[in-house]
Amino acid sequence: MTSIEVRSVGGRVGGFFVMTVDAFRAMVRRPFQARELIEQAWFVVTVSLLPTFLISIPFCVIMVFQINQLLIEIGASDLSGAGAGLTVVREIGPVVSVLVVAGAGGTALCADLGARAIREEIDAMEVMGIDPIHRLVAPRVLALSIVALALNGVVTLVGLTGSFLFSIFVQKASAGLFVANLTLLTGLSDFLVSEFKALVFGVSAGLVSCYLGLTVSGGAKGVGQAVNQSVVFSFALLFLANSLITGVFLQYR
Repeated sequence: MTSIEVRSVGGRVGGFFVMTVDAFRAMVRRPFQARELIEQAWFVVTVSLLPTFLISIPFCVIMVFQINQLLIEIGASDLSGAGAGLTVVREIGPVVSVLVVAGAGGTALCADLGARAIREEIDAMEVMGIDPIHRLVAPRVLALSIVALALNGVVTLVGLTGSFLFSIFVQKASAGLFVANLTLLTGLSDFLVSEFKALVFGVSAGLVSCYLGLTVSGGAKGVGQAVNQSVVFSFALLFLANSLITGVFLQYR
């Protein structure tokens, strides 16, 4: 499926689903674009790692602070570790990691593909018989997904560490009880679901960013509009997928 066909098949929504199917097929097609995958993954890490730290620490601390205040009011401050584990592992980790990946890495990938499109590099690749979905889209979607998985682990670790320090030194919680109750409400299954969320979010953000980059029109202004749209659409898919996955997990846990 070429970029011209992606723009014309069934409108934008239909074209997106067609590109999605072709992208998944391209991921298992030889030759695998390993070098492109590594380069794009490293690029996403460089633009996403610092914002992840800057967002995860205050976000986790604020949420845990509010939960601890509620626990203190009902006389259950010893359960602060359980509240931190539940909040950070189940929800904050995947959401924060992919908000950063979509907002920083996804927009950069969209702008890169959009610039290639308006310079007619995508059309030139098609003329030379190179499939842009296989060469450009598939490794970028995989890179965004892998980095989202890794950053989810980073956010979880940083969030729990920050919550521990804040609860102990600011809200005077018991360090031993915090650690002992950390796994009271969460376990390995919760972390695996959190990783699955991050994977789904990363794939969604990658597909949206790549599709909007390939279908850009209107010159430099169109690239800017595509970047803005990629953020909005990625966040909308993120919260929709988060609600569905959380609902199914809680239903069948």
